[in-house]
Amino acid sequence: MPEVRQYKYFDLIMAAFVAVLLCSNLIGVHKVSSVNLPFYGEYIFGTGVLFFPLSYLFGDILTEVYGYARSRKVIWAGFGALIFASLMAFAVTSLPAARTMSAEQQAAVNLIFGQTWRIVVASLTAFWLGEFVNSFVLAKLKLITDGKYLWIRTIGSTFAGEAVDSLIFYPIAFLGTWSNEQVVSVMIGNYLIKVLWEVLATPFTYKIVGFLKRAEHEDFYDRDTNFNPFTLEVK
Repeated sequence: MPEVRQYKYFDLIMAAFVAVLLCSNLIGVHKVSSVNLPFYGEYIFGTGVLFFPLSYLFGDILTEVYGYARSRKVIWAGFGALIFASLMAFAVTSLPAARTMSAEQQAAVNLIFGQTWRIVVASLTAFWLGEFVNSFVLAKLKLITDGKYLWIRTIGSTFAGEAVDSLIFYPIAFLGTWSNEQVVSVMIGNYLIKVLWEVLATPFTYKIVGFLKRAEHEDFYDRDTNFNPFTLEVK
């Protein structure tokens, strides 16, 4: 049996990926902000959208340097972390409050950490499918471009992954609660923010990928990779 390579920074990047994923889903999900844009007016957006694209950046870096199979393990780690966070939030908000806790305090906790089943299902499904599409597209584009034009891979995979994420999350989470026009407007607006974020982050992605390839002596090409998302095998 061939020895599985050990990497210096892989575990650190996996931890950062999971941390960004949890924080963007727990901290930013309930805050809505707005900015006034020229020729448009007030633009309203969920603040979590400013940080969630970091998970796609880490996903791009993982697939580009270490390959789809190792990125697949990280996606499953993030998926497991989201499930645990959802179960913990449900347990915490369901427990009765002590008499020392005011009704206002309990309501605040429930508002911040309480999630409906629709939000949980939408978040988990959209994350899982979006991240796997992102990783798959990047791995295939790397073969097509023969490892050239990194920006095509990172932006192209984000276009695909974030599109799947947005098309799944917003309808499942908000159709019937918001108007159809609002769902479509927020979905398109947040999608554009996520893609723009990836475009602006491209110079940083180049630097991080270049550093990791040199430090790890790795630049993986998924020529013989099994792209089945339900296996954790790493050759």
